[in-house]
Amino acid sequence: MAKTKTGICAVILSVASFFFILTAFCSGYWLVNDGKIPDPNFIRIGLWEVCFENFEDFRHHYDNKFTGCWWVFEEEYYIIHDFLLPPFFIATQFFFTLCMTLVLVAVALTWLYCFCSRDHDKYLILLMSNALNHWIAGFCGFVAVIVFGLNGDKRDWMPYWQHNDLGWSYAFAVVGSLLLWPAGALFLTEGRRVKYRQLDRSRPASQYSMEAPKPSHTDI
Repeated sequence: MAKTKTGICAVILSVASFFFILTAFCSGYWLVNDGKIPDPNFIRIGLWEVCFENFEDFRHHYDNKFTGCWWVFEEEYYIIHDFLLPPFFIATQFFFTLCMTLVLVAVALTWLYCFCSRDHDKYLILLMSNALNHWIAGFCGFVAVIVFGLNGDKRDWMPYWQHNDLGWSYAFAVVGSLLLWPAGALFLTEGRRVKYRQLDRSRPASQYSMEAPKPSHTDI
């Protein structure tokens, strides 16, 4: 079915936000070393992967050192979980996972919108649900990026904190989360338009005839 310009823009923003959020969710460059120091112990970290180079926890004198890129919940990392997975990082994972889940729902709802007739009795509900879903996903993503942005490069987490920068994965997460808000607003605008159209159709037709009055005749 043909869609309005508002609906087309909403679909474009929804697809773009899905691309950015999915990339940020799967990639491992939320926090990266700037490469300005020789032989850094910390290389980079994402939501689910961390890369070290001869890293050892300075708070505990363990014999083993960690090298390479591994899943953050890897069994070998259990001895440094308190360092590797602080509360703010767990909160970031939690809220961004919620955001990713809701974005997948948004993709399904947007796909239904693209092929749903405007005359369908559930069309308005579809639009309103999609708008609300986008906003909740945007809120979860916004919380995740704020929490990580405030705590990710502090001196009490990864070593050589002054040489650690927020990476492009984090930037993608920010952009994707922000795009969800205008996408939801456009779906809401489209829903309000459909609602007003339905109200206009439900109004009763005028009971008065619009025919011109007949001229009067006088018998003499």
